[in-house]
Amino acid sequence: MTTYPNYGRIEGHVVMIGFGSIGKGTLPLIQRHFDYDADKFSVIDPNPDSAAFLAEQGITHHQIAITRENYRDELGKLFPEGKGFCVNLSVDTSSLDLIKFCREMGVLYIDTVVEPWAGFYFETENNSERTNYALRQKVRDEKAANPGGTTAVSCCGANPGMVSWFVKEGLMMLTRDLGRTDPVPTAREDWAKLMQSLGVKGVHIAERDTQARAKPRPRDVFVNTWSVEGFIAEGFQPAELGWGTHEKWTPENAHSYDTGCQAAIWMERPGAITRVHTWCPTPGPQFGFLVTHNEAISISDYFTVGDAAKPDFRPTCHYAYHPSDDAVLSLHEMFGAGKQQQVHEILDVDEIVTGIDELGVLIYGHEKNALWFGSRLSNEETKALAPYQNATGLQVTSAVLAGMVWALENPLSGIVETDEMDHTRCLEVQTPYLGPVEAHYTDWTPLQDRWEHFPEDIDETDPWQFRNVLAT
Repeated sequence: MTTYPNYGRIEGHVVMIGFGSIGKGTLPLIQRHFDYDADKFSVIDPNPDSAAFLAEQGITHHQIAITRENYRDELGKLFPEGKGFCVNLSVDTSSLDLIKFCREMGVLYIDTVVEPWAGFYFETENNSERTNYALRQKVRDEKAANPGGTTAVSCCGANPGMVSWFVKEGLMMLTRDLGRTDPVPTAREDWAKLMQSLGVKGVHIAERDTQARAKPRPRDVFVNTWSVEGFIAEGFQPAELGWGTHEKWTPENAHSYDTGCQAAIWMERPGAITRVHTWCPTPGPQFGFLVTHNEAISISDYFTVGDAAKPDFRPTCHYAYHPSDDAVLSLHEMFGAGKQQQVHEILDVDEIVTGIDELGVLIYGHEKNALWFGSRLSNEETKALAPYQNATGLQVTSAVLAGMVWALENPLSGIVETDEMDHTRCLEVQTPYLGPVEAHYTDWTPLQDRWEHFPEDIDETDPWQFRNVLAT
């Protein structure tokens, strides 16, 4: 029998909101690694299909949806002692409102994304208000207005989340490989100055998902390896990215900010059909989609040196996502038809016959050109590591576990993003679930592997300009 590390006791109630693929995969990790009162564990999920499974686990199922109107009453009843842990893995629930209420009650909190209430993504007409910049800034404003207090971990999944820890680990590897002896920074300002001194220009969150099943994708079905609803929502948001100080050109359809951290721009185009050039170990050069993610903004913000409005240094940062082949086809079909498919399918761990989820950070522009550091986890490895999830899921759920451990060990740290947490401790908890965690240097740049037959408007003086990364 495998013995798993015990990371402590959760006093009070444990309430999981949402029980989709990520919730189901997180459950066994909580059961393995924490002590808690079994009769105080409950799941809130409107799907009746969850009831039988949860009953077998001895977990109370509340078949309701958390809404703007009922969240205080429903959560208040489930945390009568004013302590415990709220694990929010749902869609269509306001992360900010739940953070504020949990901290008011003295309940620890974690989520994987800054989520708004239902309808926000498709009913909000002003594109600037639909950006992750706007959603994140409201959480940062709450942090500034109410510092300290009960810990609430914001945006702690694979990405956003784990990739922020990979950036720091990658920077330390680059430091050593360049023959430097800089100590591991302990403050945000020192991390930012280290990145600047290393000559880094930016970071791609570079991912390639090759997981596939034997069954062909049916027409009019959106197939994905994780939440379809979540992917559609973020894919329909405007493309946005952290904007670095080395950039000399700005897209014509881009907009910047004059309030908040001012670390990003957004574009008048959905992220899921905006392509960028990037690199991953298995395929080498590839297209990725510039899907908006919280970490694109938080990493650029965290590593800023100087004033927000006129920084001395800031890295460019964005997601460069090549999802599974079935998901790519599903996106083409959806955007081509101008409407969502009504049937959604998530590739089950038992039907996937090949592939890995290769998720890492491509740290570029320095003396060694580019370093990819990340997880290359296969579905077969996932089966041996944890039940009820594929490789994509385990990269998320293991980050949730790490974030919960950190929160339990740092219960009065206020609202935090993963950039602000101890990356060494978090990766110590998470790495056993990530399969091969590898570093790969590459001499590839966005100026390579382009078709000479069709001249492009690019900047040949600096390969790592976003002008060269953005696919025309």
